[in-house]
Amino acid sequence: MKKILAQGSIIILLFLGAWFGLNQIDWVKIFKVEKITNKTEEKLGEFFLETFENSEEEIQNIHLLNSIDTIVNHICSSNNIDRESIKFHVFNNPEINAFALPDGHLIINSGLILNSDNQEELIGVICHEIAHIELNHVMKKLIKEVGLSTLISMTTGNSGAVILKETAGMLSSSAFDRTLEKDADLKAVEYLINANLNPEPFANFLYKLSDNEHEASEYLTWISTHPDSKERAEYVLEHSKNQSIYYESVLSSSTWEKMKIELNE
Repeated sequence: MKKILAQGSIIILLFLGAWFGLNQIDWVKIFKVEKITNKTEEKLGEFFLETFENSEEEIQNIHLLNSIDTIVNHICSSNNIDRESIKFHVFNNPEINAFALPDGHLIINSGLILNSDNQEELIGVICHEIAHIELNHVMKKLIKEVGLSTLISMTTGNSGAVILKETAGMLSSSAFDRTLEKDADLKAVEYLINANLNPEPFANFLYKLSDNEHEASEYLTWISTHPDSKERAEYVLEHSKNQSIYYESVLSSSTWEKMKIELNE
């Protein structure tokens, strides 16, 4: 009888131990990695992009697009980023904003370009958004905020237009968490330095946002999506100091000015 009880106790202990061990495994995370395939992300990118295309005017000005393309090419080639993975779009929207969508789609609002004091400020923001793409922050944010099942239903056509529109709005108007935001800032500084571009204007842009954080302007979208701008500007400067490097410009001053003139026409 004692032997049977002992064996039973051992079996129970082994069962409890196995149960505890299995509970320590992040099965959800494992299956998410398996289920969120490249095809799923590609479809999500298409759906979200279409949502913005249906509600806003996409700018087709060749000079403007070629100028942005020159910037993106320079960043990618200087940082071993697959150029084909970054697909930018410029929309006629006065909001000072840029944001990333799944599958490498980068949305840039005309308001951001017009309110950048120089090309380096704009390039710093573009680097920040490319960092979100390269670090896979977009899908991490979607999984956290929306849920895996909802994302999958979107790609299979089982999600309503309202959910799709709300999710697209979330990507354009809500912040990443502080850790992901800082990671993107520091990666952006790395991109800028590798491309022989001065990171200081990017910090100045963040300081400029912090100076206007008290304003309730509907157009200052990058403030609501990127809080603590002053703190971020300070660690951007800290991360980029003591860099003995020759800084250059991507665009000529005349090309930069022509971009802004054409947007104002």
